[in-house]
Order: sequence, then C-alpha cells, then structure tokens
Amino acid sequence: MLLKVNGHRHAAGLIKRSAGTALVAMTALLVGPALVAAEEGDVAIELNKLEPKGSDCRAYFIINNKSDRAYDTLKLDFILFRPDGIIDQRFAVQLAPLKANKRTVKLFDLSNTSCDDVGSFLINDAMECKAGTEDVSDCLKGLSVSSRTVNELSK
Repeated sequence: MLLKVNGHRHAAGLIKRSAGTALVAMTALLVGPALVAAEEGDVAIELNKLEPKGSDCRAYFIINNKSDRAYDTLKLDFILFRPDGIIDQRFAVQLAPLKANKRTVKLFDLSNTSCDDVGSFLINDAMECKAGTEDVSDCLKGLSVSSRTVNELSK
C-alpha cells in the first residue's frame, strides 16, 4: 500500500518503521541516557512472582546474563519495603553462579513474611561481584531490573 505524505508517495511499511524509530529516539530524549543505559544492562533481573509458602513468602527471580562473562559471585544487598513504604527488612541475596549468555531462575524465601506484607524491593548495592577471581567494577550499573508483579523492583 502506498501513502501520500507531504506530496510524496511512500510504502506504508517504511512509514511505520520510520515512525517507530522516531518514537524510540524521542523516548530516549525524554527519558534521558541514564534510563536507556539501565535497560541495556549486561544482567537483567526480573521479579517474576511472589507465592505464599507456609508462613513465608517465596520470591522468584529470572536472571538473564546477556554477557559473555560468567559470574562466580553476585551478592546483592536488598531492602524490602512494606506496602506503606516503610522499610521492613534488609537481607543479602546470592544470585551467582551465573553462566555466560544464560537465563536462570533463582528463588528465595522471605522468612515469617506474608506476601501481602511485601510492597517493593530495592537493590541497595552490590556487596560482592566477581567473574572468576576478578572483581567486576561498578557491578550495580550493569544491572537492569523489572517486575511482572504489582511489587516494584528497583535499584
């Protein structure tokens, strides 16, 4: 199908692609480079679901290591906020080992915590981050985060 734009004929597919490219560029300008860079992290961490497990709440995370680097250690400092925004607890989570270019599911239990008492998670810092025996500098910057739940995951 041909469309007439500014007196010129164009293929509809070309118009769609151009509009999509323009939208991505405009979003990058509006959002800023910090968010665009965060979305392109080497390691993507997704809070996939929360599920009651007795008196605990089990959290499922999908970690997608999109890099050629295998992580032997990825220990993160997490803060759990209640639904009212008040800090509930602080804990460390070891997500490694992570194979290079591999998607992995990790889960952990929040002891004596109902899933209804979970508001959001903050990755406060990377406590330890190693590929082999070498420390990975600025590991937190290389992480991108998302959530498929109503509970936010941020860094």
